[in-house]
Amino acid sequence: MKAIVCKAWGLPDTLVVEDLPDVTPGPGQVAIDVKAAGVNFPDVLIIQNKYQFKPELPFTPGSELSGVVRAVGEGVSNAKVGDKVIAFIGHGAFAQQVVVPAQAIMPIPPGMDFDTAAAITLTYGTSHHAVVDRAQLKAGETMLVLGAAGGVGLAAIEIGKALGARVIAAASSDEKLAICKEHGADVTINYSTGDLREAIKAATDGKGPDVIYDPVGGIYAEPAFRSIGWRGRYLVVGFANGEIPKLPLNLTLLKGASLVGVFWGEFAKREPKANLAAMREMMGWLAEGKIRPHISGRYALADTATALNDIAARKVTGKVVIQPEK
Repeated sequence: MKAIVCKAWGLPDTLVVEDLPDVTPGPGQVAIDVKAAGVNFPDVLIIQNKYQFKPELPFTPGSELSGVVRAVGEGVSNAKVGDKVIAFIGHGAFAQQVVVPAQAIMPIPPGMDFDTAAAITLTYGTSHHAVVDRAQLKAGETMLVLGAAGGVGLAAIEIGKALGARVIAAASSDEKLAICKEHGADVTINYSTGDLREAIKAATDGKGPDVIYDPVGGIYAEPAFRSIGWRGRYLVVGFANGEIPKLPLNLTLLKGASLVGVFWGEFAKREPKANLAAMREMMGWLAEGKIRPHISGRYALADTATALNDIAARKVTGKVVIQPEK
């Protein structure tokens, strides 16, 4: 089988495609023929040794996948050969085959295609944990989403609307904002062409948003936080901008506001039952049409570096997937 291998820390173009032996599951493990693997911004950071998760070299990147069970190890009772499954793992998804712990899989709901199944765990898991659990967003409240056209951003918009909130989407181009509107955003802000604070003030009648969802960091964090409403919750989701912002802590005092950290991977590991309940709720929303992953690109395994470069250059809206069989 073929797999993408990271042999040394570096940019996506340093990755190589290699022929590796077919996988065999051990006790408590499941072997999967990978049909699709979701690509995420952390993948760009992991191969450069710039992420909190640091696998040992060499390794195959990629953390979320969908596929068909090809073999099960001793003691596995929740899967059988031929089952269509979703898996979220530390690494290994950018390959034609992978072995995962049995507890890392869940069945693909009837009617869901492999690409959609591979695009839902990290982005929607992160955004559900952020918006529902950490922010406790309520119907009638207002949420501002920065970097709203990315994978987690669009997921946050849809989840906010599923909860009955008013959602303001902020992104860097009118084209991206049009996609945000298609996914439910009530108001849009192009922060590359105007003053972000003034735009937030106008969009909230001067009250400020109740929740700010920030997967971007960088230069927009402080003006956004200065605009937050009373008792607002600022969700620190990530730093796609590449810069970790420094915020004056007196702002939290003046607004009675909270800075709230969001680390879905650690939440899923520490609180697996709560994470499973969240995924089940989202599967219900998916069946109802309240959420619908936006997949803007599909790449062959040999084009994995291109997919990662496109994400790093912010050319991607929603999600892109690798299709290893191509």
